[in-house]
Amino acid sequence: MKKTLTLRELSADAPTVTKKGRGWEISEKRRDALHDRAREMRRNPTPAQEALAQALAGVETGGFAFKRQAVIGSAIVDFACKDLMLVIELAGDEDAAFAARRDRSLTEVGYRVERMAADTVLADPAGAAAHISAVMRERWHERRARHRAQKSSHGRPQG
Repeated sequence: MKKTLTLRELSADAPTVTKKGRGWEISEKRRDALHDRAREMRRNPTPAQEALAQALAGVETGGFAFKRQAVIGSAIVDFACKDLMLVIELAGDEDAAFAARRDRSLTEVGYRVERMAADTVLADPAGAAAHISAVMRERWHERRARHRAQKSSHGRPQG
């Protein structure tokens, strides 16, 4: 019998996502299962994932790279650029409530989640890659401005 990962019901006393260590406070057994599942998903990509990966290879990404089927916390995301804290999800036949909870937890720890319809990517992979490139530039400017603001506020003497 094939084991599948299930999501527990959301309860009021559920712990918040905290980025603490590599496992994000999940058990090693669950983390290993997530990595095994992600590896299997990388070996068998959907047509939309394959098309987007090929299109991203030909677009300017500013030296940043995406990892396909990356594990972030207890989520497996389609494409992740951890340096920019950017996640690209191809919307398909997944449960909307599950996707919303996962997006919310990723946003809470600082990731920006961009959703794209798989049909849109298949119809125009180059256009989807160009859109992602623009989002990457925007995200880079956001993070740079935030870093500069933090740096200047820490460096000013109180007077």
